[in-house]
Amino acid sequence: MSSNTTASPPTGVTPHARPAASARAADLVDRSWRPLALLLALFLVWWAVTVTGLIQPYLVPSPGATIETLVDNSGYLIQHTWITTLETVVGFALAVAFGVLAAVLIVYSPTAEKTLYPVLLFAQVIPKIAIAPLFIVWLGFGFSPKVLIAILIAFFPIVISMVAGLRAVDPEMLELAATMGAGPLQTFGKIRLPASLPHLFSGLKVAVTLAVTGAVVGEFVGGNEGLGFVILQANGNIDTPMLFAGLIVMSFVGVVLFFLIELAEKLLLPWHPSRRSNAATTAF
Repeated sequence: MSSNTTASPPTGVTPHARPAASARAADLVDRSWRPLALLLALFLVWWAVTVTGLIQPYLVPSPGATIETLVDNSGYLIQHTWITTLETVVGFALAVAFGVLAAVLIVYSPTAEKTLYPVLLFAQVIPKIAIAPLFIVWLGFGFSPKVLIAILIAFFPIVISMVAGLRAVDPEMLELAATMGAGPLQTFGKIRLPASLPHLFSGLKVAVTLAVTGAVVGEFVGGNEGLGFVILQANGNIDTPMLFAGLIVMSFVGVVLFFLIELAEKLLLPWHPSRRSNAATTAF
Protein backbone atom coordinates (compact mmCIF):
# COMPACT_ATOMS: atom_id res chain seq x y z
CA MET A 1 0.00 0.00 0.00
CA SER A 2 1.16 3.50 -0.76
CA SER A 3 1.51 5.82 2.19
CA ASN A 4 1.50 9.01 0.11
CA THR A 5 -1.15 11.27 1.59
CA THR A 6 -1.77 14.99 1.20
CA ALA A 7 -2.14 16.89 4.44
CA SER A 8 -5.31 18.92 4.46
CA PRO A 9 -5.22 22.50 5.78
CA PRO A 10 -6.55 23.15 9.29
CA THR A 11 -10.25 23.67 9.60
CA GLY A 12 -11.32 27.26 8.90
CA VAL A 13 -8.05 28.27 7.16
CA THR A 14 -8.15 29.12 3.47
CA PRO A 15 -5.12 27.61 1.69
CA HIS A 16 -4.32 30.80 -0.23
CA ALA A 17 -5.16 33.25 2.56
CA ARG A 18 -1.64 33.52 3.98
CA PRO A 19 0.15 33.72 0.59
CA ALA A 20 -2.31 36.40 -0.56
CA ALA A 21 -1.83 38.41 2.62
CA SER A 22 1.96 38.13 2.41
CA ALA A 23 1.86 39.14 -1.25
CA ARG A 24 -0.19 42.24 -0.42
CA ALA A 25 2.20 43.12 2.40
CA ALA A 26 5.20 42.67 0.11
CA ASP A 27 3.54 44.82 -2.55
CA LEU A 28 2.83 47.54 0.03
CA VAL A 29 6.42 47.51 1.20
CA ASP A 30 7.69 47.57 -2.39
CA ARG A 31 5.52 50.60 -3.23
CA SER A 32 6.25 52.47 0.00
CA TRP A 33 9.96 52.20 0.71
CA ARG A 34 11.12 54.45 -2.14
CA PRO A 35 8.99 57.52 -1.28
CA LEU A 36 9.68 56.97 2.42
CA ALA A 37 13.42 56.79 1.72
CA LEU A 38 13.20 60.01 -0.30
CA LEU A 39 11.29 61.77 2.49
CA LEU A 40 13.85 60.58 5.02
CA ALA A 41 16.69 61.86 2.84
CA LEU A 42 15.00 65.27 2.47
CA PHE A 43 14.41 65.39 6.22
CA LEU A 44 18.09 64.63 6.88
CA VAL A 45 19.17 67.36 4.47
CA TRP A 46 16.78 69.80 6.16
CA TRP A 47 18.16 68.83 9.56
CA ALA A 48 21.77 69.08 8.39
CA VAL A 49 21.52 72.56 6.88
CA THR A 50 19.82 73.93 10.00
CA VAL A 51 21.95 72.24 12.66
CA THR A 52 25.19 73.27 10.96
CA GLY A 53 24.08 76.89 10.61
CA LEU A 54 24.33 76.99 6.81
CA ILE A 55 20.90 78.67 6.78
CA GLN A 56 19.73 81.01 9.50
CA PRO A 57 16.71 79.89 11.60
CA TYR A 58 14.67 82.94 10.59
CA LEU A 59 14.94 81.76 6.97
CA VAL A 60 14.48 78.00 7.45
CA PRO A 61 13.47 76.66 10.88
CA SER A 62 14.87 73.41 12.20
CA PRO A 63 12.76 70.24 12.04
CA GLY A 64 12.57 70.26 15.84
CA ALA A 65 11.19 73.81 15.97
CA THR A 66 8.64 72.99 13.27
CA ILE A 67 7.47 69.81 15.01
CA GLU A 68 7.26 71.68 18.32
CA THR A 69 5.09 74.34 16.66
CA LEU A 70 2.84 71.65 15.17
CA VAL A 71 2.35 70.03 18.57
CA ASP A 72 1.95 73.21 20.60
CA ASN A 73 -0.52 74.76 18.14
CA SER A 74 -2.33 71.58 17.11
CA GLY A 75 -5.78 72.83 18.13
CA TYR A 76 -5.27 76.13 16.31
CA LEU A 77 -4.04 74.39 13.15
CA ILE A 78 -6.84 71.80 13.21
CA GLN A 79 -9.45 74.55 13.39
CA HIS A 80 -8.04 76.34 10.34
CA THR A 81 -7.37 73.06 8.51
CA TRP A 82 -11.04 72.13 8.81
CA ILE A 83 -12.06 75.43 7.20
CA THR A 84 -9.65 75.03 4.27
CA THR A 85 -10.67 71.40 3.79
CA LEU A 86 -14.36 72.32 3.70
CA GLU A 87 -13.74 75.06 1.13
CA THR A 88 -11.67 72.63 -0.94
CA VAL A 89 -14.20 69.78 -0.86
CA VAL A 90 -17.18 72.01 -1.70
CA GLY A 91 -15.29 73.72 -4.51
CA PHE A 92 -14.02 70.40 -5.87
CA ALA A 93 -17.48 68.79 -5.79
CA LEU A 94 -19.01 71.72 -7.66
CA ALA A 95 -16.13 71.70 -10.16
CA VAL A 96 -16.80 68.00 -10.82
CA ALA A 97 -20.51 68.61 -11.38
CA PHE A 98 -20.02 71.59 -13.70
CA GLY A 99 -17.00 70.06 -15.42
CA VAL A 100 -18.72 66.79 -16.30
CA LEU A 101 -21.78 68.67 -17.56
CA ALA A 102 -19.63 70.96 -19.71
CA ALA A 103 -17.72 67.97 -21.11
CA VAL A 104 -20.94 66.19 -22.08
CA LEU A 105 -22.20 69.33 -23.84
CA ILE A 106 -18.90 69.73 -25.69
CA VAL A 107 -18.86 66.11 -26.89
CA TYR A 108 -22.52 65.91 -27.90
CA SER A 109 -22.92 69.41 -29.37
CA PRO A 110 -20.51 70.90 -31.94
CA THR A 111 -22.08 74.30 -31.28
CA ALA A 112 -21.32 74.00 -27.56
CA GLU A 113 -17.76 72.92 -28.36
CA LYS A 114 -17.14 75.94 -30.60
CA THR A 115 -18.70 78.22 -27.96
CA LEU A 116 -17.34 76.82 -24.71
CA TYR A 117 -13.81 75.72 -25.62
CA PRO A 118 -12.40 79.19 -26.37
CA VAL A 119 -14.04 80.62 -23.23
CA LEU A 120 -12.67 77.80 -21.05
CA LEU A 121 -9.18 78.24 -22.49
CA PHE A 122 -9.34 82.00 -21.93
CA ALA A 123 -10.50 81.52 -18.35
CA GLN A 124 -7.75 78.96 -17.67
CA VAL A 125 -4.98 81.25 -18.94
CA ILE A 126 -5.98 84.10 -16.58
CA PRO A 127 -4.00 83.80 -13.29
CA LYS A 128 -6.48 83.11 -10.51
CA ILE A 129 -4.46 85.18 -8.06
CA ALA A 130 -5.06 88.17 -10.33
CA ILE A 131 -8.85 87.90 -10.31
CA ALA A 132 -9.22 86.73 -6.70
CA PRO A 133 -9.50 90.33 -5.39
CA LEU A 134 -12.49 90.85 -7.70
CA PHE A 135 -14.32 87.97 -6.06
CA ILE A 136 -13.64 89.50 -2.65
CA VAL A 137 -15.13 92.80 -3.88
CA TRP A 138 -18.15 91.08 -5.41
CA LEU A 139 -18.82 88.43 -2.76
CA GLY A 140 -17.23 89.83 0.37
CA PHE A 141 -14.95 88.26 2.97
CA GLY A 142 -16.63 84.95 3.45
CA PHE A 143 -16.92 81.34 2.34
CA SER A 144 -18.14 81.96 -1.23
CA PRO A 145 -15.09 83.60 -2.88
CA LYS A 146 -12.75 80.84 -1.66
CA VAL A 147 -15.06 78.16 -3.02
CA LEU A 148 -15.39 80.02 -6.33
CA ILE A 149 -11.62 80.20 -6.78
CA ALA A 150 -11.33 76.49 -5.95
CA ILE A 151 -13.99 75.76 -8.60
CA LEU A 152 -12.26 77.81 -11.27
CA ILE A 153 -8.82 76.33 -10.68
CA ALA A 154 -10.08 72.71 -10.56
CA PHE A 155 -12.62 73.01 -13.38
CA PHE A 156 -10.37 72.87 -16.45
CA PRO A 157 -8.56 69.54 -15.79
CA ILE A 158 -11.91 67.85 -15.17
CA VAL A 159 -13.39 69.12 -18.43
CA ILE A 160 -10.35 68.18 -20.50
CA SER A 161 -10.04 64.67 -19.04
CA MET A 162 -13.77 63.98 -19.33
CA VAL A 163 -13.87 65.15 -22.95
CA ALA A 164 -10.90 62.92 -23.76
CA GLY A 165 -12.60 59.97 -22.06
CA LEU A 166 -15.93 60.43 -23.82
CA ARG A 167 -14.17 60.63 -27.17
CA ALA A 168 -11.95 57.62 -26.51
CA VAL A 169 -14.81 55.17 -27.04
CA ASP A 170 -14.35 52.68 -29.88
CA PRO A 171 -16.58 53.87 -32.78
CA GLU A 172 -17.48 50.26 -33.51
CA MET A 173 -19.03 49.99 -30.04
CA LEU A 174 -21.17 53.05 -30.74
CA GLU A 175 -22.23 51.64 -34.12
CA LEU A 176 -23.10 48.32 -32.50
CA ALA A 177 -25.19 50.06 -29.85
CA ALA A 178 -27.04 52.07 -32.52
CA THR A 179 -27.64 48.90 -34.54
CA MET A 180 -29.17 47.24 -31.49
CA GLY A 181 -31.53 50.19 -31.03
CA ALA A 182 -29.87 51.87 -28.04
CA GLY A 183 -30.83 55.49 -27.56
CA PRO A 184 -28.45 58.34 -26.68
CA LEU A 185 -29.08 57.98 -22.94
CA GLN A 186 -28.53 54.21 -23.01
CA THR A 187 -25.36 54.63 -25.07
CA PHE A 188 -24.08 57.24 -22.66
CA GLY A 189 -24.87 55.22 -19.52
CA LYS A 190 -23.71 51.83 -20.78
CA ILE A 191 -20.79 52.69 -23.06
CA ARG A 192 -19.52 56.27 -23.02
CA LEU A 193 -19.61 56.93 -19.27
CA PRO A 194 -17.87 53.69 -18.16
CA ALA A 195 -15.22 54.14 -20.86
CA SER A 196 -14.56 57.74 -19.78
CA LEU A 197 -14.08 57.00 -16.06
CA PRO A 198 -10.33 56.17 -16.24
CA HIS A 199 -9.68 59.49 -17.96
CA LEU A 200 -11.97 61.31 -15.56
CA PHE A 201 -10.20 59.94 -12.49
CA SER A 202 -6.87 61.07 -13.90
CA GLY A 203 -8.28 64.58 -14.12
CA LEU A 204 -9.86 64.35 -10.67
CA LYS A 205 -6.53 63.52 -9.04
CA VAL A 206 -5.00 66.63 -10.59
CA ALA A 207 -8.04 68.79 -9.85
CA VAL A 208 -8.35 67.91 -6.15
CA THR A 209 -4.81 69.11 -5.42
CA LEU A 210 -5.45 72.28 -7.42
CA ALA A 211 -8.64 72.86 -5.43
CA VAL A 212 -6.55 73.00 -2.24
CA THR A 213 -4.36 75.63 -3.90
CA GLY A 214 -7.43 77.59 -5.00
CA ALA A 215 -8.91 77.65 -1.50
CA VAL A 216 -5.59 78.78 0.00
CA VAL A 217 -5.19 81.50 -2.66
CA GLY A 218 -8.63 82.82 -1.73
CA GLU A 219 -7.60 82.88 1.92
CA PHE A 220 -4.40 84.74 1.00
CA VAL A 221 -6.36 87.50 -0.70
CA GLY A 222 -9.24 88.02 1.68
CA GLY A 223 -9.53 85.58 4.54
CA ASN A 224 -9.34 85.77 8.29
CA GLU A 225 -9.36 82.01 8.76
CA GLY A 226 -8.02 78.90 7.07
CA LEU A 227 -4.50 77.66 6.35
CA GLY A 228 -3.91 80.45 3.84
CA PHE A 229 -4.56 82.98 6.59
CA VAL A 230 -2.24 81.08 8.96
CA ILE A 231 0.58 81.05 6.39
CA LEU A 232 0.09 84.70 5.46
CA GLN A 233 0.02 85.78 9.10
CA ALA A 234 3.13 83.72 9.91
CA ASN A 235 4.92 85.26 6.93
CA GLY A 236 4.05 88.75 8.11
CA ASN A 237 5.33 87.98 11.61
CA ILE A 238 8.47 86.25 10.24
CA ASP A 239 7.37 83.18 12.19
CA THR A 240 9.01 80.57 9.99
CA PRO A 241 8.21 77.55 12.23
CA MET A 242 4.49 78.38 11.96
CA LEU A 243 4.90 79.06 8.25
CA PHE A 244 6.47 75.65 7.68
CA ALA A 245 3.88 74.01 9.93
CA GLY A 246 1.08 75.52 7.84
CA LEU A 247 2.73 74.39 4.61
CA ILE A 248 3.16 70.85 5.94
CA VAL A 249 -0.48 70.63 7.03
CA MET A 250 -1.66 72.05 3.70
CA SER A 251 0.41 69.47 1.83
CA PHE A 252 -0.99 66.74 4.07
CA VAL A 253 -4.56 67.80 3.21
CA GLY A 254 -3.76 67.61 -0.50
CA VAL A 255 -2.12 64.20 -0.18
CA VAL A 256 -5.06 62.77 1.80
CA LEU A 257 -7.61 64.04 -0.73
CA PHE A 258 -5.49 62.67 -3.59
CA PHE A 259 -5.37 59.20 -2.03
CA LEU A 260 -9.11 59.28 -1.38
CA ILE A 261 -9.63 59.79 -5.12
CA GLU A 262 -7.12 57.02 -5.75
CA LEU A 263 -9.07 54.72 -3.41
CA ALA A 264 -12.35 55.56 -5.14
CA GLU A 265 -10.74 54.77 -8.50
CA LYS A 266 -9.49 51.44 -7.19
CA LEU A 267 -12.96 50.50 -5.89
CA LEU A 268 -14.90 51.69 -8.95
CA LEU A 269 -12.47 50.57 -11.68
CA PRO A 270 -11.05 47.21 -10.62
CA TRP A 271 -11.34 46.07 -14.24
CA HIS A 272 -9.07 48.76 -15.69
CA PRO A 273 -5.54 47.68 -16.79
CA SER A 274 -3.96 50.34 -14.55
CA ARG A 275 -5.35 48.48 -11.50
CA ARG A 276 -3.65 45.21 -12.43
CA SER A 277 -0.19 44.10 -11.49
CA ASN A 278 2.34 44.90 -14.17
CA ALA A 279 5.69 43.20 -14.11
CA ALA A 280 7.21 46.02 -16.15
CA THR A 281 6.44 48.59 -13.45
CA THR A 282 7.50 46.45 -10.50
CA ALA A 283 10.90 45.71 -12.00
CA PHE A 284 12.28 49.14 -11.04
